[in-house]
Amino acid sequence: MQTDLRRAAEDFSRLALEMHDAESMNETVQAVVEFALQALHCDYAGVALHTAGGRPEVPAVTDPTVAEIYQFQMAGPAGPLVQCMHDRTTVSVPDLVQETRWPEWTKKVLELGVRSVLDVPLWTNSGTVGVLGLYSAQPNAFGPDEEAIAYILARHAAIAVATARREANLRVAVDARKLVGQAMGILMERYNLTSDQAFQVLRRYSQDTNTKLREVAQQLIDSRRLPNT
Repeated sequence: MQTDLRRAAEDFSRLALEMHDAESMNETVQAVVEFALQALHCDYAGVALHTAGGRPEVPAVTDPTVAEIYQFQMAGPAGPLVQCMHDRTTVSVPDLVQETRWPEWTKKVLELGVRSVLDVPLWTNSGTVGVLGLYSAQPNAFGPDEEAIAYILARHAAIAVATARREANLRVAVDARKLVGQAMGILMERYNLTSDQAFQVLRRYSQDTNTKLREVAQQLIDSRRLPNT
């Protein structure tokens, strides 16, 4: 028992390091789904992430079967993914042959050779991040022990994904600031404007054309002229 616990702790420590060293969001979630295959002995795994637009994105799956399941559900039919992401609760389907909650989804997933499903929410104190989906060709593949491991894995993944997103947003913000500063410099030199005046010009064009300030700045830098001028 102690050996198993020590091995599990070592595995999770290694996963934490892999996620920390990942250079992108996709690498982070790919490490998660690959770990899920090893730790939970499932046949397939995937991660669907919550987006501001409402439609989940699927950055990592271990098999095209998972991508097909996600695409089918996101096209309209109700299913555990939607419930898990909306309610932020784990959804277990021990045997799809006996499942009655989502007839269309169940029929589709059974056709793909899946018998049991476990969807675990990825969430932080800031809100829902996404869902970790685990799939097995065997019925009753996910018992209490598997659910406990999946929960721990989901917590690791949620924090890693949230951190990766914050870092990505920060990089975008820094890049945008650089672009706006460069565009302001062009306006200041060409039209003898102050920095405040140059910024107001960019902001006005952004509002008038319903274009993001970053994009207005990029257009000015590329063309040496303001949009629609």
